[in-house]
Amino acid sequence: METQSYTYPYPHPAVATDCVVLGFDGHELKILLVQRGVEPFKGLWAFPGGFLRMDETAEQCAVRELKEETSLDLRYLKQLGAFSEVNRDPRERVISIAFYALAKKADAKGGDDAANAQWFSIDEIPHLAFDHDYILRKAMKKIREDIHFEPIGFDLLDEQFTMPELQRLYEAILGVHFDRRNFYKKMLQTGILEEVSFADEASPTEYYGAHREMKSMSIDALFGDPHTSAPSRPVADDSRRRKGTRFRFNQKRYEEYKEMHNFRLEF
Repeated sequence: METQSYTYPYPHPAVATDCVVLGFDGHELKILLVQRGVEPFKGLWAFPGGFLRMDETAEQCAVRELKEETSLDLRYLKQLGAFSEVNRDPRERVISIAFYALAKKADAKGGDDAANAQWFSIDEIPHLAFDHDYILRKAMKKIREDIHFEPIGFDLLDEQFTMPELQRLYEAILGVHFDRRNFYKKMLQTGILEEVSFADEASPTEYYGAHREMKSMSIDALFGDPHTSAPSRPVADDSRRRKGTRFRFNQKRYEEYKEMHNFRLEF
């Protein structure tokens, strides 16, 4: 039995993907851009991206284009949405499905139709091609919302990190400055950080006494009743903690708490 082919009398828009990739160098938030090597907008900077093939999903297209244009192989992408302004691309009617990705800052090199690939500080982004300035604003708004509900920032850090490094990351993403003691206290209250070791081994006894008490409590006792405005949460005094103390993100602890309550991190 022959498969019947269908054609349609009206024109179809092209579909493309764009990927907003964020990195962190320990102090500043970075955005990965590619310099266009072809028209339109030859020489201008833009997000890695390209046209969707007939045999791939939008996610597969974004991963492929990112690899071809920057040499980065990223697998975790989060969709931002579709951008469909009628005149967003001078070549033809193009709808772009945009994603954002978080990556440990790595070397990138231009490829395919990208003349160059480079990390830019979030405060030094040049004027971008197409509607990518608008996409960037939408991406930053989305990331700043997501970081309150998901542990996305930890993807930008090494597996082990210090509290000052974590604080600088959150400040870079949210564009604010936190009081050090308050930030430490809030992060410890979440229960999602696991201490690795002390760089300075002198007199950790006081801290470990309080930390053992906190670890031994149930999740309800630790976080309090979610309907109570001011739960009691025992927290070790960060003034007793050494500067070199390192932590890692405890995914299991995060999932346990998220199942029981709506996780939201406020400062």
